[in-house]
Amino acid sequence: MKNHPIIDQDQMKRGEFLRSLGMSSAALMAFYCLGTTLTSCSKSSDPTPTTPPTPTPTPSTGTGLTGNADASQGTVNFTLDLKDANYSKLKTVGQYVIVGSLIVAKTKAGSLAALSKTCTHQGTQVEYRMAQDDIYCNNHGSTFSTTGVVLVTPAAKPLTQYKTALSTDGNTLTVTT
Repeated sequence: MKNHPIIDQDQMKRGEFLRSLGMSSAALMAFYCLGTTLTSCSKSSDPTPTTPPTPTPTPSTGTGLTGNADASQGTVNFTLDLKDANYSKLKTVGQYVIVGSLIVAKTKAGSLAALSKTCTHQGTQVEYRMAQDDIYCNNHGSTFSTTGVVLVTPAAKPLTQYKTALSTDGNTLTVTT
């Protein structure tokens, strides 16, 4: 007996299977856009989507941090020793660190920006992107300026911005509410 395309699912991809059920392209797009996952239908030889690697942020602990870097505890007021290995990357344009509940980045212009690290859309941790000179949430694509203003939705609220003060010798950064 000849294999029928609907029965011989080992040879059929997800899209072909759904099309064989009579689903239109629009229905297929709605299926995918609504977050429905069909991974249980895939076989191991199906290509897995890849995401670009993101820089690994520096941990928020170390000898170079003094003070309160957790906004949930009220007022933010901490100092970073930029000579410390945990925070020295902030001397380089395009680098950033996660410090407590904040992201601190050395922007394309060379200034230091400190913002809440949590996207206001669904709470995903954001990252700094030097090429675009913005703060980006890779969960749903929300984009913020380096002052926290929403540039691209779905986030509707800005990130909280904190004050930064660099010492005259460039070795100490103080961040405050």
